Amino acid sequence: MTPSPAPAFLKETVDAEGRSFEVQVLRFENGSFVSVTEGGARIGSVTASLAAGPRPVTTAVIPEKTEPLFIRLVAEKISSATRGIAIVSVSVRGEIGVGPAREIMGRLAEMTRNV
Repeated sequence: MTPSPAPAFLKETVDAEGRSFEVQVLRFENGSFVSVTEGGARIGSVTASLAAGPRPVTTAVIPEKTEPLFIRLVAEKISSATRGIAIVSVSVRGEIGVGPAREIMGRLAEMTRNV
């Protein structure tokens, strides 16, 4: 039996429209923990998604205050792309906006693809 690879941890800062977001990904064989924070490392809203069939099954564990669509999209995109579980936490200072959201999503796509 071959040993499973160790979990991979990636951390990057995304600067967009004068704001700075810390993006962290902890990858395992069957899924990922993802954190997007602004203004300090905090656990925020949490959503879990599981790629089960043609459409991911997604639920809010800790309901979203400001970004319900963003956190759901991140969780579903990552679970679908990795065919596993995605647990996503988002703690930001208000609405992210379209530009920063695209930048964060693009960076997350790169981070989860390269692991």
